[in-house]
Amino acid sequence: MPTPCPLACPANQPSRCVVIPAIKKNAVIPDQLIKRLAGETLIQRAITTAKGVVAPEHVWVITDSDEIRLICERAGVRTMHDPNLRIASLNIVQALREKLQTLADLYQHIIIYRASSPLITPQDIEDAYGRFTAAGADCLVTLKSVAYRMWQGSESDLSSLLFQDEGDHAYIETKALFMLQANALSHIAPQGKNTPPLKIIPYFLNDRSIEINSYQDWWICEKILQSKHIVFVVAGYAAIGMGHIYRALMLAHEIADHRVTFLCTKESELAASNIAARDYRTRIQQHEDLAQDVLALRPHLVVNDILDTEAAYIQQLKNAGIPVVNFEDEGPGAACADLVVNALYEAPAEEDPRVLYGYTNFCLRDEFVYATRNTFRPSPKRLLITFGGTDHSDYTRQTLDAVLETCNAQGLEIVVVTGPGYAHKENLTAHVERLNSQGQAPPIVFTHATNVMSRMMENTDIAISSAGRTVYELAHMRIPAIVISHHEREDMHTFARPANGFLYLGIMEHYNAPAMQKALHRLCTTNERHELFQRMSRFDFTRNKTRVVHAITSLLGNGSIGE
Repeated sequence: MPTPCPLACPANQPSRCVVIPAIKKNAVIPDQLIKRLAGETLIQRAITTAKGVVAPEHVWVITDSDEIRLICERAGVRTMHDPNLRIASLNIVQALREKLQTLADLYQHIIIYRASSPLITPQDIEDAYGRFTAAGADCLVTLKSVAYRMWQGSESDLSSLLFQDEGDHAYIETKALFMLQANALSHIAPQGKNTPPLKIIPYFLNDRSIEINSYQDWWICEKILQSKHIVFVVAGYAAIGMGHIYRALMLAHEIADHRVTFLCTKESELAASNIAARDYRTRIQQHEDLAQDVLALRPHLVVNDILDTEAAYIQQLKNAGIPVVNFEDEGPGAACADLVVNALYEAPAEEDPRVLYGYTNFCLRDEFVYATRNTFRPSPKRLLITFGGTDHSDYTRQTLDAVLETCNAQGLEIVVVTGPGYAHKENLTAHVERLNSQGQAPPIVFTHATNVMSRMMENTDIAISSAGRTVYELAHMRIPAIVISHHEREDMHTFARPANGFLYLGIMEHYNAPAMQKALHRLCTTNERHELFQRMSRFDFTRNKTRVVHAITSLLGNGSIGE
């Protein structure tokens, strides 16, 4: 092991300092250190990061520039100024050896942080330092992993490149961070000389490893630094269905300029598994106070899709300077939110400009935007039965049994679609197989947890569904439908009415098979279906989503707590 530093650190000195090389002559972009990146100069950004790790008097900037020295003085950090300084080597320790030796007499550890890696955070440096000290290492270097396949110019290399399945993997050193034990400095000799072995550990910085070596790197870093953190707080379980999850995912897909995290309420394990499967960062509520979990994520904007909210919860977020958007919120928290989107409810007599009511704010999924909308067929051929993501009342099976005789008489093909939260899948699968084995013609088609609902609705003449978001998709696809509600809240969704192309049968606490049979018979044998189809033809939801997403993201300029 290296011998201890002969000059011990004074008792009142901390064990570490942060060194920022700021050599203007080495810039790859003219004046890059004093150019503003996302509103802040590169050198000032580096100083701020360093001050998040150590006190200002233990930040040392090594520079050849009078302008940078002045910036450092005003920022309260120390400088080592040398107008003739130039770094011609990739070995930063050798290039700055003399100056680092001066600091080695004062500190046990030297952290070299390069301003050209602006995505590094104080948390990154602290985490790396913790691993460095825990390992008792002499040096820490930062790396990024790169997968690649190499072509060296020959035809055989090209053939291998085209047809081989696997490539090579390399670990490349970045210039972002370098940590050094002060007493190891004397053991880092010039190239070609023998030195005692040093314990060197790696630290991987894949997500924030971008170094500014070109204008393109600058633009990428600026885009990343300007991004915000949006947290979707969502609920999805049997009692309320999965519609909130589908809508939140749809909106998240539209937000490419910002980071997105999903926080699922404590009873929403089903929702969490569905979201995580789409590779979004996903968390589940851990504390009784939901706001505590939300604030721990340090969002710039919160989107709640959890039905009614409490005023105290929303106010906690507002007190932290976070803009808040709520969906389908009729609770007291709605009055505190910056924006409320209640597309499933009609506007009251006295409208609030913060609340977007009605079907003109319903956000249509992209798969429907590009789907082929149905044309009217005088003789219906296909019936769709679907009751959303959970259908805890099992209306699906009861409806199938209720309409079977009418469908057989009319020659209707039956397509049944259930969602990922449907708890009766095995029983329904066995039931459909039994009916088909008895000679059901055409055979019943059963699909579970499809990701292409628009395909299920194409070439469909009649549908039977609950009163959630599906009715808007049916209206867009021009499918006259019979609608029933699971509970009183769904009964408040008044879009599913005859004026918009639906036969509404109300709440069915106890399933009413005769009413369902009568309604289906009407649509199969009278002109009523054509009238309902014509009423649906006036709807076009394709532009709504862009407008709603813009209304949401525009709030990001109204204050945030940062991350």
